[in-house]
Amino acid sequence: MLNGILKKFLLILLVVVVYQNWGKIERVFNPSQVVSEQAQAKANVVLYATDWCGYCKLTRRFLDQKGIPYKEFDIEKDAQARTAYEALGGGGIPIIDVNGTLIRGYDPDAILAALK
Repeated sequence: MLNGILKKFLLILLVVVVYQNWGKIERVFNPSQVVSEQAQAKANVVLYATDWCGYCKLTRRFLDQKGIPYKEFDIEKDAQARTAYEALGGGGIPIIDVNGTLIRGYDPDAILAALK
């Protein structure tokens, strides 16, 4: 009985880990979708987000899938990040700063356009 409970626990743990890292896993199997190395090298991407935001999660997954490096700041846990977020006008999350171009909300096409 204990063995069955342990197996279920490990299966649930595996599912959670895979879900949280799906963007990185998918990038391994779909390398053709990765943004060019040249764009990655010059990319300066900053993500202002929270842990609970669904659009923030989508943005993280998209950036991971495309192999775009980014810095993330949680505006609820970091007072300096919150101040920077408010200086950008706040008004919703996520806010993505891509090479100086501000993108409000989850917008993959705008992110890719700002990288060019």
